[in-house]
Amino acid sequence: MEKDKSKAYWHQNIRYLIILLGIWFITSFGFGILWVDELNQFKIGGFGLGFWFAQQGSIYSFVIIIFAYVFLMNRLDKKYTNQETNKN
Repeated sequence: MEKDKSKAYWHQNIRYLIILLGIWFITSFGFGILWVDELNQFKIGGFGLGFWFAQQGSIYSFVIIIFAYVFLMNRLDKKYTNQETNKN
């Protein structure tokens, strides 16, 4: 039974990683490189949105993703820790 819990825990952890790294890929590579011309039609502080994502947006996105990952992992840890303590 413990092996099943461990497998489920890591499966959810990997799912979180894939989703969050996918978001980071879209914001850094997609918005900063692939769709930069389309996004530059919109301005932030006098600069095109695509330029902003290439220079600042991907960094901000990464910091937000770090906090989201910490939040999600704390919640996941509590879920699996509570199951173990309730069992005893």
